[in-house]
Amino acid sequence: MRKILLVVFSSWISIQVIAGQKVIPIWKGTSVAKKKVTMTEFLPENGDGTAVIICPGGSYCWLSKTVEGTDVAKALNEYGIAAYVLHYRTAGWAAFAWHTRIFGGGNHHPYMIQDLQRAIMLVKKKYKNVGLMGFSAGGHLVLTAAEYYRTNFLAPLGIVPEVSLRPAFVAAVYPVVSFTAPCTHRRSRRGLLGEYQKNDPVMRDSLSLELHAQLIDCPVFITNCKDDPIVKFHNSELLDSALTIHHKSHLYVPYPTGGHGFGVSKNHWLEKWIQYLRKEKNKKDDTTQSF
Repeated sequence: MRKILLVVFSSWISIQVIAGQKVIPIWKGTSVAKKKVTMTEFLPENGDGTAVIICPGGSYCWLSKTVEGTDVAKALNEYGIAAYVLHYRTAGWAAFAWHTRIFGGGNHHPYMIQDLQRAIMLVKKKYKNVGLMGFSAGGHLVLTAAEYYRTNFLAPLGIVPEVSLRPAFVAAVYPVVSFTAPCTHRRSRRGLLGEYQKNDPVMRDSLSLELHAQLIDCPVFITNCKDDPIVKFHNSELLDSALTIHHKSHLYVPYPTGGHGFGVSKNHWLEKWIQYLRKEKNKKDDTTQSF
């Protein structure tokens, strides 16, 4: 029996070491009592000094933690990139199904961007070259962070970042982009803004990311599929057009088929992103830049 327990324990330890995971409660030591808001660390065997914070999708109502989280992190590790899967706050299933936030409370903007900015702070303590990757609603979140990094959403919490909140780069995979255009993904809009603010024209405008693309000053990679049945592909086209108009460094890679919610499992887009990332790195000759 002792030998069996020893084997089981050793196997468990081995699994943990192989996974290379460390769960980090990002609000520990602050006034924010959100123990479930965590960031899971995935470290490669031979890192290249780059780290990516991954934001899974889920309409700002839940999180696709495996397909758009763990699986992505492991794939990035294979390229020598450290990965941090952020389990940011969402509206939750009850708010989605029964509109419980109509009575007040619940998670809504700006909690999600606060979680991401806090994560950026923490990861930048360890890495200089920190980028963001988001899927669906998570794509909207990382693009928001890129556009509004000059705004300290943590200020109401008494937190003043000692580092720049600017991401080195952003990858947005089948992202939600607009809250005003006909292609708006309404579930994500409601998930982020709540039952009341979803109708606020100012909030809709400020979080329609194609309208403020001039604020982005890091390389952006976008990919999606034309047959996406959930988030209309026009979202990515709007962002691509806006970045082009403002002469922002970006690459848009659309695919004819593939649907939605596939993570890194289809179309080999991850390899194209890696190639784009390396190309952008080679273009940078100012060593004072973080990317």
